[in-house]
Amino acid sequence: MQNPQTLQCGLCGGEQLEHYHQDKFRDYWQCQCCKLVSVEKLHRLSPQAEKAIYDSHDNDLNDQGYRRFLSRVFEPVTARLDGVKSGLDFGCGPGPLLAKMFSEVGHNMAIYDLYYANDTSVLDREYDFITCTEVIEHLAQPGEILNQLMTLLKPGSPLAMMTKLVIDKARFASWHYKNDQTHISFFSRETFEYIAEQFNTDIEFIGNDVIILTKR
Repeated sequence: MQNPQTLQCGLCGGEQLEHYHQDKFRDYWQCQCCKLVSVEKLHRLSPQAEKAIYDSHDNDLNDQGYRRFLSRVFEPVTARLDGVKSGLDFGCGPGPLLAKMFSEVGHNMAIYDLYYANDTSVLDREYDFITCTEVIEHLAQPGEILNQLMTLLKPGSPLAMMTKLVIDKARFASWHYKNDQTHISFFSRETFEYIAEQFNTDIEFIGNDVIILTKR
């Protein structure tokens, strides 16, 4: 376990982190400012090990179950769009089905993924909406990425994210979501409310795991 004085929150940069949980693999710390729960650096995977896990995932573009899963983001975002729009699916993975779903209904889509679609030119223009599904829990520095995405978003436009939410310490201890070794940042409603305030956005929680931030 690291000395908490050497830790810094990857979301807000805060240095007041308290030990939150320990399992047989990792230690987890919670920032007392934004309430992000994160895995300390020495317990994070190398990029090579992380990608090997992603490569093992089956993200079939023709998988109807996967399509239903992504519809939890697709449907509320589509309902907020009027006419043909320009969108970015950030962290699309090896099977960019969500971008395909938006393209099927006429929207112009760009995709970006550090490992599978690393064309940084798509990060140099503005968008009418951005999706980020099952991504932010993998980020060591989510504050930097959220700041970047907000700069790409036109005023009045939504950033839609999907990630499971921390409830409390007791449920965290038996939470399957933390057992994925590629998951290193864990957000609660309180954390997202902090993000909304910092970035001057409206916030909506849809179901158990969809969060929409709308840029003012």
